[in-house]
Amino acid sequence: MTLHHGKKGIWAWLRRPSASISLGGLLLAGIALGIFFWGGFNTALEATNTEAFCISCHEMRDNVYPEYKETVHYSNRTGVRATCPDCHVPKDWTYKMIRKVQASKELWGKLAGTIDTREKFEAKRLELARHEWQRMKASDSRECRNCHGLESMNPELQKQRARKQHQMATEDGMTCIDCHKGIAHHKPEGMTDDDE
Repeated sequence: MTLHHGKKGIWAWLRRPSASISLGGLLLAGIALGIFFWGGFNTALEATNTEAFCISCHEMRDNVYPEYKETVHYSNRTGVRATCPDCHVPKDWTYKMIRKVQASKELWGKLAGTIDTREKFEAKRLELARHEWQRMKASDSRECRNCHGLESMNPELQKQRARKQHQMATEDGMTCIDCHKGIAHHKPEGMTDDDE
């Protein structure tokens, strides 16, 4: 059958049972493939968003992970634990994808061997920390605020110094990372007054 009969001929052809089945089949196959590939992509993405994945390389496992295990984010009276992705990966899909692309530079550091020993890691630690602090400041400490919010805090239950500092931070438009560097990892050597 030729399709040179104009619009009427195309619609007549599309109404034929065999054409409907083939178009419907193609559409169904496309939807199924889309779901399959999206599911696979999302599964892989979430697999890279676990503490086990983060500490699978020795740069993290042997350097910053032991420090984290000594903090209130790892062990506390309530049993709530913040893992690596809770603090370092946004929950919102768009920001998560941006962060994953940024993290590929860190992966490159591992593959290129620029941070593959404790000595090399420590030599780059301040630079790595500054990048993370800058990212957190730019996002108004978005990941911290997933669990902590000034509006949810009860100042009466805080120590006087903490209450005063939080009030000043709010008035000055500061964000969590401005004061809480070193909350989950040791502060790097060589920090300047600007870093504090």
